[in-house]
Amino acid sequence: MSFFKRLKEKVAQKTESVTQKFISGLSKTSSSFMGAITDLFAGRSKIDEDLYEELEEILIGADVGVTTTMELVERLRKEVKERKIKDPAELQPLLSEIIADMLEIEEKDSPIRMNPDGMTVILFVGVNGVGKTTTIGKLANRFKNEGKKVVLAAGDTFRAGAIEQLEVWGNRVGVDVIKHQAGADPAAVIYDGIQAAKSRKADVLLCDTAGRLQNKVNLMEELKKVHRVIQREIPNGPHEVLLVLDATTGQNALMQAKTFGEAVNVSGIVLTKLDGTAKGGIVIAISHELQVPVKLVGLGEKPDDLQDFDTTQFVHALFQSGIDEEVEVTEVKG
Repeated sequence: MSFFKRLKEKVAQKTESVTQKFISGLSKTSSSFMGAITDLFAGRSKIDEDLYEELEEILIGADVGVTTTMELVERLRKEVKERKIKDPAELQPLLSEIIADMLEIEEKDSPIRMNPDGMTVILFVGVNGVGKTTTIGKLANRFKNEGKKVVLAAGDTFRAGAIEQLEVWGNRVGVDVIKHQAGADPAAVIYDGIQAAKSRKADVLLCDTAGRLQNKVNLMEELKKVHRVIQREIPNGPHEVLLVLDATTGQNALMQAKTFGEAVNVSGIVLTKLDGTAKGGIVIAISHELQVPVKLVGLGEKPDDLQDFDTTQFVHALFQSGIDEEVEVTEVKG
């Protein structure tokens, strides 16, 4: 059974609404990426060096990144040789198989690590404008719908309007927001948030932080201080440090991830605005080069458009046109 057929069968076992969200959210990337891939493979009668070079250009253009692209193409060469593949048409499912293997994300019911012995504390980091506060609001809405008691800590005291924006989400979702005045010490806000969450017997505390620029050393030190406060007050906390990145910024997001990883132990990535870019290949670059899993992806504006990242759904949505074409050919032959 081909990889495309196995992929389609796996997706058929998943929730239809989620599958459609991934297909819709990745439509720009799929159309651009798959259009170029299909044209490349369909227009060739043999697998040669020119084909590999053009494939490299397509992958780099989709923001897969130079390092990841070189390794991906090298693995493709090796598999072609070992499997004795001669027809370029067979490369599409093979490429998707290698990408799925590269992502190496274990599928779970929920990728967010929860504390089994009490309150879960999740710290959000990232630069301004990536959708951090909106992500917190959407995740608070999800936890609330699951019956959990949620508290938000407005640790972004730096950006004008950040506290008010979090309060809007708190009111919309119906959860408490712990805040200080603008300009206050973020570590003090997080400390008060922890104490308030404890006294209210909250299940989850979501902590916002300022949108720190990578080159602002003092702000990075401030972030480390926040992290230390959480560790001191909550055993094994924070249970997740989620770095929020904007998918539309491409390779710049990869640089941000590397820098934040040096300041705090980032446990997962939230990739927002994936539906707004034709370069969703950044998911592959981030997962592979950083060895940090993409845990959540933003596939639209609605609260439920913040989805758990799913390797199967991602690869299926990315290669959907190729999968559908293979199914049609199989049915015709059948």
